[in-house]
Amino acid sequence: MTQPQAKYLKDYQAPHFQISHLDLNISLAGDKTVIIATSKVNRVGTHGESLVLDGEEINLTSVKIDGVAVLYSEKQGQLIIETELDNFTLEVISVTDPESNTSLEGLYMSDGAYCTQCEAEGFRRITYFLDRPDVLAIYTVRIEADKALFPFLLSNGNLVESGELEGGLHYVKWHDPFPKPAYLFALVAGDFDLLEDEYITRSDRAVKLQVFVDRGNLHKAHHAIASLKKSMRWDETRFNLEYDLDIYMIVAVDFFNMGAMENKGLNVFNTKYVLADKASATDDDYHGIESVVGHEYFHNWTGNRVTCRDWFQLSLKEGLTVFRDQEFSSDIGSRAVNRIHAIKVMKNQQFAEDSGPMAHPIRPESVIEMNNFYTVTVYNKGAEVIRMIHTLLGEDRFQAGMALYFKRHDGQAVTCDDFVAAMEDASKVDLGQFRLWYSQAGTPQVTVTESFDELTNTYSLTLTQNTPDTPGQAQKLPQHIPFDIELIDAEGNSLVNQVLDFKEQSQQFVFNNIKSKPFASLLQNFSAPVKLDFEYSIEQMLHLMRFASSEVAKWEASVSLFSQAVWQCVESLQSGKAMYIDGRLVDGFKGVLLSESLNEALMAEILTLTSAGSLIEQMDSIDLDSLALARQFAVLEIAQGCEDELQAKVKQLQRLDSADARALKNVCLSLLLKVDDSYRELAKQQFESADNMTDTLGALTALNGETSADRSQLMSSFETRWLETPLAMDKWLSLHATLTSNDCIGQLEQLLQHEAFSMSNPNRVRSLIGVFAAANTFEFHRKDAKGYEFLTKAIIKLNTVNPQVAARIITPLIQFKKFDLERQALMRRSLQEILAISDLSKDLYEKVTKALS
Repeated sequence: MTQPQAKYLKDYQAPHFQISHLDLNISLAGDKTVIIATSKVNRVGTHGESLVLDGEEINLTSVKIDGVAVLYSEKQGQLIIETELDNFTLEVISVTDPESNTSLEGLYMSDGAYCTQCEAEGFRRITYFLDRPDVLAIYTVRIEADKALFPFLLSNGNLVESGELEGGLHYVKWHDPFPKPAYLFALVAGDFDLLEDEYITRSDRAVKLQVFVDRGNLHKAHHAIASLKKSMRWDETRFNLEYDLDIYMIVAVDFFNMGAMENKGLNVFNTKYVLADKASATDDDYHGIESVVGHEYFHNWTGNRVTCRDWFQLSLKEGLTVFRDQEFSSDIGSRAVNRIHAIKVMKNQQFAEDSGPMAHPIRPESVIEMNNFYTVTVYNKGAEVIRMIHTLLGEDRFQAGMALYFKRHDGQAVTCDDFVAAMEDASKVDLGQFRLWYSQAGTPQVTVTESFDELTNTYSLTLTQNTPDTPGQAQKLPQHIPFDIELIDAEGNSLVNQVLDFKEQSQQFVFNNIKSKPFASLLQNFSAPVKLDFEYSIEQMLHLMRFASSEVAKWEASVSLFSQAVWQCVESLQSGKAMYIDGRLVDGFKGVLLSESLNEALMAEILTLTSAGSLIEQMDSIDLDSLALARQFAVLEIAQGCEDELQAKVKQLQRLDSADARALKNVCLSLLLKVDDSYRELAKQQFESADNMTDTLGALTALNGETSADRSQLMSSFETRWLETPLAMDKWLSLHATLTSNDCIGQLEQLLQHEAFSMSNPNRVRSLIGVFAAANTFEFHRKDAKGYEFLTKAIIKLNTVNPQVAARIITPLIQFKKFDLERQALMRRSLQEILAISDLSKDLYEKVTKALS
């Protein structure tokens, strides 16, 4: 194959032409769908360059300038037109077949409905265009189609015209008054159930709200529309931002590569983040819908009204908007629990990316396939960088920076530097060194040493930072790290609670009037995305679990306590000694269950003992076989030691009807089933009496540790009830994917033929294949390589069906360097097999070649 070429941030050039207006006339008619694109084109500056438009798989019919046919050439995904005109109208007519488009990019079919996905470079699959984010145009879109089949014809902006046509056709015309890049264009045509509502903005404008769902699912759309109204009110209250169109639409489609897409005024959503009722959706699903609806709505300003100049600036909109949706969830829910969830993503996924072959800064320097930019680094680490700015400036100055950012750049395509400059200018705080967070890859490691001087009553912390080399980057400079600490005395009183301004390679901080050596809570609330190297004693961790002011710090201490115990068991196994768990550790977790001050949601987080995947990320290299035994032993010791308290807690919580109570009850139930098989009956009773999906799934999860007649019976019962509900069956598929049994791979191979599974549907693929590779650590990394072989076969098939999904689920296979040499060789063999594919997609080529190099 011809090797794809990388694109570089340093090579960015402003466009030679701009398009101020685009009129799209789209006649939807199956494989004869006709698209007429009429653009007002303006030459930028004085030059003799040709007009070069982007296109992919375009069946071109004609090209005209000012109504006259012109000569053109098509070459390697480009339409090249020679012209000396500075201002002209360009008409491009093409024919396309949406039904044959399995990539789910551009214009495609989703369960009988037409749908688009244009971010990052999908618009070029619709028509030839300047498909880049720094070309902003005002769109007018006319759509016509068979009215009986497609009664709803939707696009961006406000509806300005509609009517009937001959032959059972009808048309609509939409106009979006706000200039936008092509990636924000959207079109949906189909037959839906419609839920409508209204929102009155703070300036007393009425905005029509519409949620479109597949027929029969209207009752599952109410939470989504309620979440939208919460988001709109929150953005007005917290960020002083008001919605700007007359209508806001959400459409739920089952075939979608991502969670959702923020197209201006017409958000297209994966059904997973719209449809919910108590019987079929869990409490986590409800939270996920609220969060994603908020995220896409918040993009209206951070992404749409102000967009990114080029795709290397993607974190400008995504990192900022993730921060905003995290703050939204924290303001309306539990700030501690939401922060814990964000930290887990960083430590379990982003740290792995930073230490792997795809390591890149939040503003990358180069890329082969733009879809590979949509990473936890760009999104979640990007959000942590915004959070650090907020920490350094405080709420008032941060909001002043946001206001200045919008005042300067509304209607523009800008860079990460423009955002930081607005923050600096509004706050008068120098963020020069802080900018390294945008350009340096890798996770800094902060080593902390402490000392206490009884004579002078001084306590000191010495912080040293080091960022490991990453592909293409060595010799990292010290970064500006806001390092949050609390010092607590032996009685549990808070002595010091502050954020340290850590800027040097090594820096000492001295605290006076400290009468006895304190207990230090370090990097509180994960104040910076760094790894902490500090040897906590059991006494220190237990003290922090009891007395830290921050609930997140209590959870962090519990993670450290459990992790340390597991690694000590690993060391025992490696040295031929018997494994042993310190009784104080068990007492610490027992104290959590007996606590009257901790809320149920936080208890559930603490008792959700650190996963194997998270433990792996704590070490540079691991003995996987010893880790499996050590973690199993540690979990069992804690469960046995807390058995009475777990039983009592389950009994107490069975009477309560709240998300927090259900979360804790189901964690306790899972731990009890580690103790003794007799608790299976408790799980069966919960399954049979459950009136909500959270408890139904909680019972199945508790039974999912191994194969048993009880598990098989209940899984069969679930399948019978929910077979016609795809999102519920996704949960069923994921349970199979996480089964820890020698027969796991065999069951997965059978499920590939199950009527509920489809290789062409991203949700099904992620639920079965993606969950297996990412979450079933020990089965995926079997020494017989069956786990690697299963994933490899699936990726090879997906390469031609949907390469974007293939590239996303390959991640566990490319992160092999932590494992033993035997497993590394097997994983590399699988990657070589993928690389040998003759028509390997750019998405996969980039990840595989970087891993193998």
